[in-house]
Amino acid sequence: MINVSVPTCLLLLPCLAASANPPASGLAWGTDLDAGKALAAKEKKDVVVYFTGSAWCPFCKVLHAELLPSRAFADFAKDKVLVMLDYPPMSGRSEEKIKAQPGLARLMRIKEQFGVKLFPTMLVLGPDGKEKARKSGYPKGKAPEAYLAELMAPKS
Repeated sequence: MINVSVPTCLLLLPCLAASANPPASGLAWGTDLDAGKALAAKEKKDVVVYFTGSAWCPFCKVLHAELLPSRAFADFAKDKVLVMLDYPPMSGRSEEKIKAQPGLARLMRIKEQFGVKLFPTMLVLGPDGKEKARKSGYPKGKAPEAYLAELMAPKS
């Protein structure tokens, strides 16, 4: 049995709590890709672009719950500019709605520009805006470290 005084024990509680729970997704996500790319170019950083359907895509919900709040993702993202592009379900992307909503039209152009077919898709762009890495999908229970290693693995 360890004999710890009450004040020492109270000092250890925040450390124990921090190690038991990874940080919440308190990272700063932008929603404007052009602004993110401009900031990345200015600061010579990579851009992580997360294409999601947060309200309707089950795999996006899993990625959001398992990967984004993880310590591994926080470490990965600390020196990058983060941009989240959130898409409505197919019913919210009709031709009429795209024509009527400039923001939605811009989202659809970006999706087409990068050839995104599946949600979730995560891209890493260099400071020059060129694609460095891409990963689509997210299997439930995948270790965040494994996902990030696959994302950043050199493509043959």
